[in-house]
Amino acid sequence: QVQLVESGGGLVQPGGSLRLSCAASGSFFSINTMGWYRQAPGKERGLVAFITNGGNTNYANSVKGRFTISRDNAKNTVYLQMNNLKPEDTAVYYCNAAISSTAWDIYWGQGTQVTVSS
Repeated sequence: QVQLVESGGGLVQPGGSLRLSCAASGSFFSINTMGWYRQAPGKERGLVAFITNGGNTNYANSVKGRFTISRDNAKNTVYLQMNNLKPEDTAVYYCNAAISSTAWDIYWGQGTQVTVSS
């Protein structure tokens, strides 16, 4: 069974930094695009950033220049480095990935809370 496990969330002051990690485990053949989404209270889940298996990246306008997505294919892990955090970045952050096991499918992590507050 394929699982995505996130880590690295927490409480940080405005202007601070956090690094999120998401590791895929289980039995699968390959991973294509990996990404991060977030959902704030009362709002819909939205894309933060994604990265293809070739390393191409795309970011939401609200995080460009502050967040960096990267991946380590040998470790089946995607990262999100978040700098200059703002209170409006407060949300539950979810990773997802397109993974080929018995068939291609989209998998989601359980979510990790990021709170930006003084």
